[in-house]
Amino acid sequence: MQKEIAIVTGAGKGIGRAIAERLVADGFYVLLVDQDRAAGEKAVEEIGNKDAAFFQADISNEAQVKALFIETDKLYGRVDVLVNNAGIIRDNMIWNMEAVDFDLVIQVNLKGSWLMCREAAIRMKEKQQGRIINIASRAWLGNRGQTNYSASKAGVIGMSRALALEMGKYNVAVNVVAPGLIETPLTSGIKKEALDKLIAAQPTKTMGKPEDVAHTVSFLASPKTSFITGQTFYVDGGKSIGAGI
Repeated sequence: MQKEIAIVTGAGKGIGRAIAERLVADGFYVLLVDQDRAAGEKAVEEIGNKDAAFFQADISNEAQVKALFIETDKLYGRVDVLVNNAGIIRDNMIWNMEAVDFDLVIQVNLKGSWLMCREAAIRMKEKQQGRIINIASRAWLGNRGQTNYSASKAGVIGMSRALALEMGKYNVAVNVVAPGLIETPLTSGIKKEALDKLIAAQPTKTMGKPEDVAHTVSFLASPKTSFITGQTFYVDGGKSIGAGI
């Protein structure tokens, strides 16, 4: 019997790679999508190419997204789970932010996720089955210096809720995972003094790990949770409760 196919974007490292590894452990054949060929190919080599494959694509490019799904159709004939994890940041206070940095973050984080969702939805609607899991961020509630990023992730949540309404009758569940402060290559670049303040603001007084997000994605990718749709799951050590610095 053919394994179910899962697509994970931004899967070369960090949270995306942890999600890919967890889904492989769950029995999926995972397609790792990333712009970074070296990171993606290394991830597949270490995960094992009998369980995974790498596709290089810029998810904000409509032609590349369409080509990705056409190739997936040819090789595997199905898409069972889509995890939209790819995203970028271009942080700055609004009075210092260039319009190009707003456009770029929206283009990748929101439009890119939408393009991937559209192609997956076409196929899942026809098959009458599937799960879409979009990775947003606790930052959709608002973070200083992230007017662009917060807006993009708020958009992902709104898009996901609308998509859940559209896809529900086709047996396709659409949910969101909103991570908080997670130990990734991105957070490793934060100055220690600033990072200590962020950790101190956590109710748990800890950072999360990529595996914490991957466990939640695994839960939502299971057919046992097919009656859960349109929901946002926070993986943030309680930060969304309202703790502040």
